[in-house]
Amino acid sequence: MNSHRKGIVAYLLIAFGLAWVGFETIYRVKGLSKVTVLAPVALSAFAPAIACFIVRKWVTREGFADAGLRLHLRKWPYYLVAWLLPVAVMACVVILAPLFRAGTADFSLERGFRYFASLGKPLPAWTPHTLLPVLCLLLVQAIFAAPISFGEEFGWRGYLQLRLFPNNPVLSAVGTGVIWGYWHFPAAIRGYSYPDNPIVGALLMYPIFGIVLSIIFGWLIQKTGSIWSSSLAHAAYNVVGGNLSVFLFAGGANFLYASIGGLLGLIPLAALSAWIVFTGQLKPPAEAPNEIPGTA
Repeated sequence: MNSHRKGIVAYLLIAFGLAWVGFETIYRVKGLSKVTVLAPVALSAFAPAIACFIVRKWVTREGFADAGLRLHLRKWPYYLVAWLLPVAVMACVVILAPLFRAGTADFSLERGFRYFASLGKPLPAWTPHTLLPVLCLLLVQAIFAAPISFGEEFGWRGYLQLRLFPNNPVLSAVGTGVIWGYWHFPAAIRGYSYPDNPIVGALLMYPIFGIVLSIIFGWLIQKTGSIWSSSLAHAAYNVVGGNLSVFLFAGGANFLYASIGGLLGLIPLAALSAWIVFTGQLKPPAEAPNEIPGTA
């Protein structure tokens, strides 16, 4: 096995191993306090980054030159796209949901507040009860959540998606997306994101969204040269898109259909990823990673 393949195998074993230990600890060990649960949560969230660091540093010894660690803020328009894309997607979901009879958005947000309370997670009293302030709050939170999303992006986009099929970035995005989707399996099968349809969510929806998001996130990295653009996009997808889905549709629609991770959210995301692919926006790097001297 050459160094390139050894690196991929080692990355996958570490990323899946650490994350699934963390996931299973959260779900199987009873009585974890809010403090002690942070350890397995952090282990899962940063497992891909840990795997990437170990592989780059000690397995392939290729270093971090192509990991995209610099911000490159002169490419700020793409950061803006990464930050605001979930708002545009949720606007599409709001419009499409009644047309497809999948539900209607509750702009009072009261259903969402009741949903959080039903989960035993009532929101703080200072949380705004109107849409625009909530949206602004979520957008700010997404910025601060980007370093947490880096824990995944540094691994998936900063290593695997560069290495899987280095001369075919579209195929690499597809392969990475499927693997990334099934990496979430322990949480997804227990109803995370799709509480009413956990099997469909775990086996179908996560891999499909993994593919379209890998294409979009990979495109953002190519345009900015920075892993931080996809980290911001990932954080915004989770924080802004995920919470808006709950605030607007919880208690009145099935998340399998009306959410940023639902079938209606897939329509604009798939359209954007199709545009990226068919206009040739994803291109192989000038020097493919498996062609770097010393890594063959």
